Amino acid sequence: MLEQGAIDRLAGETIAPQGHLIAGKRVGGEASLPVISPIDGQAFTTIADGSASDVDRAVAAARAAFPAWSRSGPAFRKKVLHKLADLIERHALELTVLGVRDNGTEINMAYKAEALSAAGTFRYYAEAIDKVYDEIAPTGPDVLALVHREPLGVVGAIVPWNFPLMIGAWKVAPALAAGNTVVLKPAEIASLSLLRIAELALEAGVPEGVFNVVTGHGTIAGKALALHMDVDALAFTGSGPVGRKLLEYTAQSNLKRVFLELGGKSPNIVFDDVADIDKAVKVSANGIFRNSGQVCVAGSRLLVQEGIYDAFLEKLGATTAKFRVGNPLSLESDIGAISSADQLAKDLAYLETARSEGGSVRQGGERLLAETGGYYLSPAIVEGVTPQMTLSREEVFGPVLAVTRFKAMDEAIAIANSTVYGLASAVWTSSLSTAHTMVRAINAGVVHVNTYGGADMTVPLGGFKQSGFGRDKSLHALDKYTDLKTAWIDLK
Repeated sequence: MLEQGAIDRLAGETIAPQGHLIAGKRVGGEASLPVISPIDGQAFTTIADGSASDVDRAVAAARAAFPAWSRSGPAFRKKVLHKLADLIERHALELTVLGVRDNGTEINMAYKAEALSAAGTFRYYAEAIDKVYDEIAPTGPDVLALVHREPLGVVGAIVPWNFPLMIGAWKVAPALAAGNTVVLKPAEIASLSLLRIAELALEAGVPEGVFNVVTGHGTIAGKALALHMDVDALAFTGSGPVGRKLLEYTAQSNLKRVFLELGGKSPNIVFDDVADIDKAVKVSANGIFRNSGQVCVAGSRLLVQEGIYDAFLEKLGATTAKFRVGNPLSLESDIGAISSADQLAKDLAYLETARSEGGSVRQGGERLLAETGGYYLSPAIVEGVTPQMTLSREEVFGPVLAVTRFKAMDEAIAIANSTVYGLASAVWTSSLSTAHTMVRAINAGVVHVNTYGGADMTVPLGGFKQSGFGRDKSLHALDKYTDLKTAWIDLK
């Protein structure tokens, strides 16, 4: 159980300037970046501002470490990844507080969704290592056909600021489990917890050079990683425009394979035969407003059938009003800070655009606690949103809910599929027929039924359309970090 005193002690610690972690050593950069806490808008340490030469060093270290790591036995890799999971659990509070100071996620959520989730991810892939087999293809008696899975080589991973530990683990754990080496580039505003994870990996026995972290701007370090001729694959979670750039860079370099998760504008659809309206209200509110809406799969479009629209919105408004927005390091806060001043400005601009296009802000959407210097926004419910409006089409990545009324199933399907995104969705109904029809009809990588956000490591996560391609989580993610080699052996 989390204790406020322990949180406060860790939050009060001074953090020394942070260098990259390359070949098992902390390495300073040519320049540094201030780390601004969204809690109070103050700088509390610095990180290295990575350059192309820093990326070169990290990739060289990963390449040098690859032969031994890729040939290490499954039992060894399993042992060290289990040890890393143990260490993450042991240091879970430390990692959580680092992350919260960095990106503002409320600590109640961050502890589970970040630290404990990351430990679970490493443990899942540690267990998978010795349970994935090569294949023997069916042939005639004079031939033996083997299909081997081999690691790709050096994997570059670029992860966002909203859940750096969770999403970082989704990239790093299966890549390492499959025998690859990794160069990780965190978001420049959320690097501290991932630097610490890389240190714990060394303590767990991961050899030097197998897991490297280069911090800094995506336009410099991230670009250098994507353009690098000695990187074999690139895994990315982030925005669509950046994803498009990465595809350009890989085409300009060595045609490295790319796995992209590019966000969404996920529809949360409530039919008037919903069995438990109170549950639907509570889960829907959490599905958009926790972590200040800074969640790739956030249910940012709420579609409510007209028969229950008024009652649902009344209950939703009351539930939303109870959320306590405040210091994310406080156990009393339900919603923490927006990640940066720039993101707060974008959220407020989207609300202004919604008003100008005919939307009505039912409640929220106001900056809070400005006197602290931090970046806080009250959760906003916007009614009267049509599929043509900006708020219905673009990913806000903030605590802003677009609400649309619908009459019949066909209309709900058309609205749900009207964006360029296709990451997640949800359907609330007591009809098995409606549920199955909607699961088939919605163009999204994940469809929740009578819940939102409930999925574990056993199932893949990824999108359709412009939400990207490639999957995180599950054994499917392990597959993408390997390549197939056929051995055709003549026995005559």
